[in-house]
Amino acid sequence: QVQLAESGGGSVQSGGSLSLSCAASEHVYSAYCLGWFRQAPGKEREGVAFIEPYGITTYADSVKGRFTISRDNAKNTVALQLNSLKPEDTAMYYCASAPVCGSDLPPQIAVAFWGQGTQVTVSS
Repeated sequence: QVQLAESGGGSVQSGGSLSLSCAASEHVYSAYCLGWFRQAPGKEREGVAFIEPYGITTYADSVKGRFTISRDNAKNTVALQLNSLKPEDTAMYYCASAPVCGSDLPPQIAVAFWGQGTQVTVSS
């Protein structure tokens, strides 16, 4: 059973915007922190943004003020709005769920479920 399924992504020029969405199974959506990691070629996977079941959000410093994460309780989805995109935002973006999260982004080892990934490419 697929727990997380992403959609969105694509290619955009620097300064542009993209939207990512992740549909979660009902159990995962209601009980888990949901968020996004990304991995650029040759680099380690890093946390981008997470949102708790009650809406508290955490962001990586590199995306604060540009990316916005949100939950849609009617659709069991979590969205990531990417604005003011930069070439360094180019990466595979993965939806992820973790049983707990707090003021810091959860490490990879804490992730219970992963989505299949969706590509974001920003050209200069």
